[in-house]
Amino acid sequence: MSSAPLAARLDGLLFFPVTAFGPDGSLDLDAFRAHVRQGIDAGAAAVFACCGTGEFHALTPEEFGLCVQAAVTEAAGRVPVVAGAGYGTALALRYARIAEDAGADGLLAMPPYLVLADQAGLLRHYAALAAGTGLDVIVYQRDNAVFTPDTVVELARIPNIIGLKDGVGDLDLMQRILSAVRCAAPDRGQSQGQGFLFFNGLPTAELTGPAYRGIGVTLYSSAVFCFAPDIALAFHAALEAGDTGTVNRLLDGFYRPLVELRQQGRGYAVSLVKAGVRLRGLEVGEVRPPLSEPLPAHVKELAELIERGRALVSDGHS
Repeated sequence: MSSAPLAARLDGLLFFPVTAFGPDGSLDLDAFRAHVRQGIDAGAAAVFACCGTGEFHALTPEEFGLCVQAAVTEAAGRVPVVAGAGYGTALALRYARIAEDAGADGLLAMPPYLVLADQAGLLRHYAALAAGTGLDVIVYQRDNAVFTPDTVVELARIPNIIGLKDGVGDLDLMQRILSAVRCAAPDRGQSQGQGFLFFNGLPTAELTGPAYRGIGVTLYSSAVFCFAPDIALAFHAALEAGDTGTVNRLLDGFYRPLVELRQQGRGYAVSLVKAGVRLRGLEVGEVRPPLSEPLPAHVKELAELIERGRALVSDGHS
């Protein structure tokens, strides 16, 4: 087990596993553990269990606890495990306790359920969650939880809130947030890995990776890693090395077409990823309602895209 703080361990590709279900829709822990194990063995820097890609919204608290515990067991201290937490404040605190009891290293705090809160209310919610857990917390900005720079400064002043994951994609807002944290909370506004962390959390983060990197945000979650870790790792290595040729080749030939395919159906940010895991040979089942399975033609297109992506990686190594 590592004694290093969570923030120092989040360096590399962040793996958001899907949650596996059997043919009858029940939780399949064996398949889930295999999926997590394959991701860690492939080179994941961290496991974010039961988050958006993991269908947090569709899990019971009992299933959530079993999955987080299974991820912790598979990780065995090799990489940190961060668990999702969401809904209203009381339920978010309940999920935080379950995650802590299961051995998680941290929490990804997802937006509150349904309500459109003002900035003061959002701050109260995340401050209460942080105060009610011994775990480090990453706040997920998206949908009904979009923050002003001043609010992020206040979040950054809470010691166990260690970062912000951006799922909005407004680079102007993100630049202002980064600047505000640097100026108003200088002890938290240092470089990545030392101060308050910022993550690109868009559904296919690689597409905007160069743009986020331009404003200093280098950490990102990779949905592609779930079903094509070789492509995801090749892109990440190229981005880190400043290999613009490989980056652009994969953006043009794989990631842009993937995003365009993802946009063909509602919920494809989850269901298409899960279909990709099945294409890889691991039977993780279908998505639970209210999500729907992708059309067969779109799954076929995904399979062809994966092959194209692998060919592009091979071309770069020849």
